[in-house]
Amino acid sequence: MSDRLIKKWLNLKRIARFGDTDAAGVIHFYQLFRWSHEAWEESLQTFGINVLEIFPTSHEGAPRLASLLPIVHCSAEFYLPIYVGDCLDVELCPKKIDSSSFELKVIFQSKHKRVALVCVKHFSIDSVNRQRCSLPLPLSTWLAESEHT
Repeated sequence: MSDRLIKKWLNLKRIARFGDTDAAGVIHFYQLFRWSHEAWEESLQTFGINVLEIFPTSHEGAPRLASLLPIVHCSAEFYLPIYVGDCLDVELCPKKIDSSSFELKVIFQSKHKRVALVCVKHFSIDSVNRQRCSLPLPLSTWLAESEHT
């Protein structure tokens, strides 16, 4: 069994719902970006990271974050239609680019066929001066443990 397969925080499931579709009966393109972000959040939680350490919120008692993670590039490729009820395997493929940035590719498969691919690139910036800074330690740990060996 490959090292990739035992990393359960990188292999998730998703079912396409009626509310995800457009008038043509297939998922609306922006849903893929939403699903990718939700898969990333779920992966972090499954790995053991409190998402309040990564994502800003005004929730009472939440820590003030030292850094923010804006998206600086995103793209999506659709290979096959995704319909209501399709059960999707979602594989996250993160890659640290340097000390202040990373890329997350999210592969969507249905019945062992690739149906879509999302690529999102993030920079880490200081929450006060908005200059690039090191990635938060919990995220760096997740990236190190998640990359292919």
